[in-house]
Amino acid sequence: IVVLLATLLCAAAAVASSWEDDNHHHHGGHKSGRCVRRCEDRPWHQRPRCLEQCREEEREKRQERSRHEADDRSGKGSSEDEREREQEKEEKDRRPYVFDRRSFRRVVRSEQGSLRVLRPFDEVSRLLRGIRDYRVAVLEANPRSFVVPSHTDAHCICYVAEGEGVVTTIENGERRSYTIKQGHVFVAPAGAVTYLANTDGRKKLVITKILHTISVPGEFQ
Repeated sequence: IVVLLATLLCAAAAVASSWEDDNHHHHGGHKSGRCVRRCEDRPWHQRPRCLEQCREEEREKRQERSRHEADDRSGKGSSEDEREREQEKEEKDRRPYVFDRRSFRRVVRSEQGSLRVLRPFDEVSRLLRGIRDYRVAVLEANPRSFVVPSHTDAHCICYVAEGEGVVTTIENGERRSYTIKQGHVFVAPAGAVTYLANTDGRKKLVITKILHTISVPGEFQ
């Protein structure tokens, strides 16, 4: 019992000492000193809990003062600035530079394949406003399928991510055909008619596209 009493008293003294030092450093030791003195009047077995309550109360007071000081500094624009900071933090937490399959929206789908497009970069994050003129799309064509002729009002750099096939572009009345396979890159200028075919009987033809919009930033048709 004597050893237990000595241990409890030492613990209480250590907590009181650390509490006094911490609060003296931050608040001049006035309020914290009164709190500690009140605890010293308590029975020895109640002192640790009393000191802990004092610490919690002082922590809450510091947080409240910090909030008031922030409101006073920001004035009327405080709520708007706070919302903007929270939004930026959320965008950062969402890793704005990483996009998985769920980040894409499917705009065309059939039994022969699909076309998925990433949202405009400036809608994803304010940090990506510098590349808002660019969009990313992924074309998937099933084995032995044909993609009908089409054109967009955006310049397109195409990378063959998987498979092989044949692509044809028609620009200013001139037609060019190329055999493409994984690792190849080809360009389709804005307004050029493009069509392609997957010549493989087993694998999909997957083409990733970087689109440079030329009319409305980030929008293409």
